Amino acid sequence: MNLELMAPIMFCSLIVFLLIGYPVAFALSAVGLLFSWIGIHFELLRPELLQALPNQVYDIMRNDTLLAIPFFTFMGLILERSGMAEEMLDTIGQLFGSVRGGIAYAVIFVGALLAATTGVVAASVISMGLISLPIMLRYGYDTRIATGVIAASGTLAQIIPPSLVLIVLADQLGTSVGDMYTGAMAPGLLLTVFYAAFIFAVSLIKPQWVPALPPEARTLHGLALTRRVVLVMIPPLLLIFLVLGTIFLGIATPTEGGAMGAVGAIILALLNRKLNLKLLQQAMDSTVKLSTFVVFILIGARVFRIAFLGVDGDKWVEHLLTSLPGGATGFLITVNIMVFFLAFFLDFFEIAFILVPLLAPVAHSLDINLIWFGVILGVNMQTSFMHPPFGFALFYLRSVAPKEVKSTDIYWGAIPYVLLQLVMVGLLIAFPGLVTNALHAEVKTNADDAAAIMQQMEGGSGAILPDALEQPASPAEASGTGSDQSNDLLQELTGKQ
Repeated sequence: MNLELMAPIMFCSLIVFLLIGYPVAFALSAVGLLFSWIGIHFELLRPELLQALPNQVYDIMRNDTLLAIPFFTFMGLILERSGMAEEMLDTIGQLFGSVRGGIAYAVIFVGALLAATTGVVAASVISMGLISLPIMLRYGYDTRIATGVIAASGTLAQIIPPSLVLIVLADQLGTSVGDMYTGAMAPGLLLTVFYAAFIFAVSLIKPQWVPALPPEARTLHGLALTRRVVLVMIPPLLLIFLVLGTIFLGIATPTEGGAMGAVGAIILALLNRKLNLKLLQQAMDSTVKLSTFVVFILIGARVFRIAFLGVDGDKWVEHLLTSLPGGATGFLITVNIMVFFLAFFLDFFEIAFILVPLLAPVAHSLDINLIWFGVILGVNMQTSFMHPPFGFALFYLRSVAPKEVKSTDIYWGAIPYVLLQLVMVGLLIAFPGLVTNALHAEVKTNADDAAAIMQQMEGGSGAILPDALEQPASPAEASGTGSDQSNDLLQELTGKQ
């Protein structure tokens, strides 16, 4: 068995396992363990390589950044049932009701606000689908326009902080979650403007598709409407400041911001008299399921990573991608095309945990700002929720849409917004300042950490490897193929404490 062939065979084997339908976490672990055994059997890898696995699992357990995922998930689930979305949609719908496409504008605006408070796509799409879709259909909106704007506005939770996608990308790229949030804010708001501009264009070209509300449907006017807007908007805006404002000002870490957001969501539900034991139990059950799902995929990804690095998979990927024409721009275009098509079959967690760790070192070697790279991938992976026929946002909307709404209408309605998201990806590649101008400090990456560790080792630090790994290799091991690479890999995998 040739070491050079192991990496491509291993990667193709993983694709086969995933296409067959095996759960992602188990497919990753199985492929990693299988090729570790093959490498050890053919004396291409050292058996000690697998001793790094407990250290890698412990590294996941002590990762404070990942604590933000259950906090923000719990916050989103509580807010979904607190009645906040219903009140905002009704109020903003009254505010824009006299304008053509007014309800659609309200859906986009509320979708952005829900994204900035919940960070959960399912909560946004289901809430707006239950509340807004029947109203839009009742007053003569085109079915495709109505379903498309609801699904697309719900996916804003993928890119507007506090997005779970950005937390995962920051962790996998080794960057700050706060920097990722800061860099993603302008693209997220710009994408919201794109959605509104599309509705405005439709109102000019096909005004009958997005009619204004009739006078009898607009029950609030003048001072009463102003008072309602103020009372309804203050709680979510306070929650946004409590979460994002404290993070951007440096008062709280993303994990602490998520914890405060969860407490704030409970208080809002309590004020709306929606908080009860059943609600708390449902929210906690769903949070535990999602968190467990993430941790198991992470463990599987670490098993796969150990074996993949052991067979020089990182060098294979780097050589494959750095040899592309166009340098950094060619790399970004190729990677985004690949991610776009992978998103037809994999969700964002799977792409983030499998693909991003392989791409990050290549991006760093090409001197690409990893925050910029992460935001581009975040916008791209947003399309995974909108791809017909497997987009999860489309499934969520289908589950709450009336029976007269056809699935084909939902699919066709999503296509213009997928195109807008791809336009946003192109703009981010062409104008990196949309992301980087908001960053105030130099981004520190895990590649920087690795370089610092290597400098410590070269300086004579002998306390990096565990005792079991510090023993000198036997002559057979020292002369075996890939011995030096295995030593370096062991130091990298077990050296971070």
